[in-house]
Order: sequence, then structure tokens, then C-alpha cells
Amino acid sequence: MAKNHFKFIAIGSLLVIFSACKNNVASSETTSEDEVVITVKSDNFLNEGLAEPITIESRKLSDGTTADCYKIVVTSVPTDHDMGPWCPGNISDDASAGGIWLSDGKVYDVDGDFVKNLATFYEDDTWMLYNQETGEITKTSTKQECEDAANPNVGEEYQNYCVECLPSYVTGITHTYYIPVTPKKAESAYSFSRGPQGGGGPGGPPPGHERPKNGERPERPEGHAGPPQNNSTMPSNRGLAFNGVIFNAPAPVDNILSAYTLAPFDDAGGHINLHEGYHYHAATGVSTKIEQEDKHAAMIGYAFDGYGIFENTDKNGNEYTDLDESRGHYDAIRGYHYHVDKAGNNNFIDGLRGEYAL
Repeated sequence: MAKNHFKFIAIGSLLVIFSACKNNVASSETTSEDEVVITVKSDNFLNEGLAEPITIESRKLSDGTTADCYKIVVTSVPTDHDMGPWCPGNISDDASAGGIWLSDGKVYDVDGDFVKNLATFYEDDTWMLYNQETGEITKTSTKQECEDAANPNVGEEYQNYCVECLPSYVTGITHTYYIPVTPKKAESAYSFSRGPQGGGGPGGPPPGHERPKNGERPERPEGHAGPPQNNSTMPSNRGLAFNGVIFNAPAPVDNILSAYTLAPFDDAGGHINLHEGYHYHAATGVSTKIEQEDKHAAMIGYAFDGYGIFENTDKNGNEYTDLDESRGHYDAIRGYHYHVDKAGNNNFIDGLRGEYAL
């Protein structure tokens, strides 16, 4: 993955236990009203990431109908790549010692130099995450510190901390998701809220939430992003990677930065909080993918309405220009499907075009 010289990550987002309906049968395609509909293929999920075998249950959908759905119980531990690192230990460390940061559509390496120059990066002299004599970077080192620093109303004692929560803090977590076996297009798309970041662009503050300047500490907003638009039952998470790791809502970057904390993502675009375990905020090309024979973007998972999620660009590096408001489009091979946003935008897809399981 091509990354800029700097990179660091934003922290802890809320986790909602959601589900996905499914059957252990091979994927098939049917034609309805001249549309190809591709069913979810349970075999695409890696067995190592499952807490139990995938089964099928009849579930109520968002439109009030019922449908067969895959019940997918995951461990939220990727088995196809390592987790971390996140925070480097010293300002002399290179990019291999840290993770990435997503800002204004770009991906930055969180190496020692990036941490050293945060005051310049954010034009705010309050940033100082390291000991000026030793170069040691100040970061959380216990589960309790992880929990305290990741709180959306974090205290000033954690100002100028690099926040990282380790895999050893969240052993034994499982989450259950339901995904319709056969996607069902909704009458109108369900839109996700962009929460605290909406209106200010990816990684940027919305109006009224500008980043603090020169030590001014604005009143912190309560909680995280609001519920998705159009339907209060809509999941905040976007979908599920083949390794069983969730595609999460955008990380609340501005809440994190307003407290002068950093919570980097690893090179796979993921980090950990104590409630949801490991989860992704960006697709960086690291997790398991299914390559396409026609140079179309590779498939990386399923949205919670059962439609496939594919990478941002095709094999030639071109972005798709005909995406709808949910970041989806249709073709005769894959049916309707989504393409994720650029990694630097701290986002996957913008809505669900289909009905989802309740």
C-alpha cells in the first residue's frame, strides 16, 4: 500500500452488535426484472475467524418482511494478517514501528517523525506527545489506560497521549451478525450518518467543531455519531470482511484530536477498543480479497444488506465514476455492489441499498 511519509490513526469507535443472515450453500445468481442478483456465499468467510459454523435463520428485515439470513458469529480477530503496531515508541522510530493516520483523504505513516511534528501538522503548539530529552513517546500501556483514554469524554490527564489498545485486552470476544442470503433492493436507499465528521470533509471538522488552536480546549461533544439517517434500526457498522472483522463507521477523529490524543490505525486500517475488539475504519488492501477476472476491483466482504463490497479502484488504479449515493453500482457479472471510499477518507460506504436484518 502506498502511504505518505507520515501516518497516524484516529481512535475508538462505538461497536454495535449486529447480524447477518445466511445459509451454507454455494452462491448463485438469479435474474429479476432484468437484474442479476448475487446471493451471499458463506464459503467466502474464513473458518478461522468464526466462533461457530455459519447457519441460516429466518429473520425480519427492515421492510417488515422475513427472509433467510446467515447467522455469522465472529471472533473479531483477523487470521490473515497481524494486528498492530499502532504507536511508535520513540521519535527516532521509522514507519515499521507505528501505524497510520487518515486525514483529508490521505494516509500518513505514524512514525517517530510524524509524532515529533504534530504541532506543525495541526498548526497548534499544544501538541507534544514525547519527552523532549529522551524522545520517548507518551502512550497508554495498560488496559485501564486504554479504557480511560478511549472514553469520548477523556480527562485532561490523557492530553498528549498516543492511545493504543492491545489484542491481549480483548480475548474471548465474539459478535453475532445477520446478513440476508439473497439481497433485496429497498424502495429507497438507507443513508448512513457521517456523525461528527459530516460537513467538514473526511478527517476534517464540521462547522462549529473546528480543531482547537494554541491550547484552547473547546467543550467536548457528548458521545459519538448519531444514529444513521432514515431508520433508527439501521446498523452503524457497514459490513463484514471475509476474515470476520467488522467494517466500522468512521472513527470520531475530531473528538480524538480535540483532546490532543492520537489513536492510530495499523497498516490494515484497524485498531481495537474494549467493547468491539479489533475493527476496520479503512480498506487498505491488506485483508483477504477475491480477485476478479475482468480487472474489476477485488471483492473484500459483504455489506449488511447482502450486497458485495469491493475495493476502491480497478486493477488499473481507476476509481469508479458512476457510483450512486450509497457508493454502489450495477453490472451484469456482480449485480449491484459497493465500492469502498479511499482509505484516507476514514469511510467505507455511504448507505445500504438493500433491506437489512433486524
